[in-house]
Amino acid sequence: MDGKKAVGVEYEKNGARHVALAAREVILAAGSVGSPHLLQLSGIGPASVLAGAGIPQLHDLPGVGANLQDHLEIYIQFKCRPPITLNSRLGLVSKFLIGARWTIFKSGLGATNHFESGAFIRSRAGIKWPDIQYHFLPAAMRYDGRAAFSGHGFQVHVGPNKPRARGSIAARSSEPRDPPQICFNYLDNEADREDFRQCVRLTRDIVAQPAFDPYRGAEIQPGEDVRADDEIDAWVRDNAESAYHPSCTCRIGTDAMAVLDPQCRVRGIGNLRVVDASVFPSIPNGNINAATIMTAEKAADIIRGRDPLPPSNAGVYVDPHWQSRQRPGQALRTVEV
Repeated sequence: MDGKKAVGVEYEKNGARHVALAAREVILAAGSVGSPHLLQLSGIGPASVLAGAGIPQLHDLPGVGANLQDHLEIYIQFKCRPPITLNSRLGLVSKFLIGARWTIFKSGLGATNHFESGAFIRSRAGIKWPDIQYHFLPAAMRYDGRAAFSGHGFQVHVGPNKPRARGSIAARSSEPRDPPQICFNYLDNEADREDFRQCVRLTRDIVAQPAFDPYRGAEIQPGEDVRADDEIDAWVRDNAESAYHPSCTCRIGTDAMAVLDPQCRVRGIGNLRVVDASVFPSIPNGNINAATIMTAEKAADIIRGRDPLPPSNAGVYVDPHWQSRQRPGQALRTVEV
């Protein structure tokens, strides 16, 4: 920094420190954890966080590292009656054959991540846009590849797309190798907990439909005895996992907590921009990869001074009775499984 103007980047390679000077400006794209952490290490951020980490303050910007949002999800598993799922392909021989086929022919089970089926639904009447997202997996297993049980099964990954929880990223020291403190504050409010109860109950309704009758066996998890609100809450606390969508920690805006202006420039600092998922004011209503690419493309046009594309007013479907019903047509048939 030259005063409050970014002039380059200091980095380390093979144990030696180097400085790369910028011809025009510095663009920070280290992600929703790395970008606010690097700003804080440079003395840009909340005064209290900088003081606690022993970092000399260059510019008090309270929103740096605040507003952390992520998608949390659970997976609900069922036994499958016919032996058609991936649970039979978890042995070493099967894994070797799958890997060999992909390596040689780029085909077979190794050529897919098996999440081709998904859905977006509204959780309740009065919500205009879908706020719950599904991924379907033709197996019942953990993310680390461990089978949920001995036999065949399938599962749905589900979670609310607009959580109210807000967390933070905070540097713990001035040492770049010292990872920051990351606090997501998952499930810290009743609205998020209620959304997950809806996820469990709506998933059970969906899997109870006639189309699943030839395949649906007993519920593996949460388990048929997990019904009451407090039972679902406890199971979600024990089993929910990040969807790996951290975002919003250097958000764009014009208020006191905004880190960036509408051109992705760090407020109060010259020649410095942030361009990654941290710039979102709120988390997108779905996976954030496409939205992050879109942000990068838009920022590139801004930086290069290119005229924007004409605005699009593409129509989207809205249930005409969204205020009074959760789903169109006949109510779902609920059965005990």
